[in-house]
Amino acid sequence: MRRVKILVSGRVQGVYFRLFTQNKAKHFAIKGSVRNLPDGRVEIIAEAEHVTMEKFIKWCHKGPVTARVDDVEIIELQADEPPLTAFEIH
Repeated sequence: MRRVKILVSGRVQGVYFRLFTQNKAKHFAIKGSVRNLPDGRVEIIAEAEHVTMEKFIKWCHKGPVTARVDDVEIIELQADEPPLTAFEIH
């Protein structure tokens, strides 16, 4: 199991990025959350098997058609914390 923080920058707020991210996470059975940050980026916390996570991260580099992704930063987190149980929008 892999848990990451994904920071996405570009035109990612006000374009339904969080909703599309939640839908894609549910499609891949990924648990976690997504929220807007005050600096204009979107923060995603995601937990899934390694192969599934790679597919999700690849999607994050493109995002939905309504967005423009300029940069994606991946930060590895400890997966030994209590498991996440859903994917929520904050």
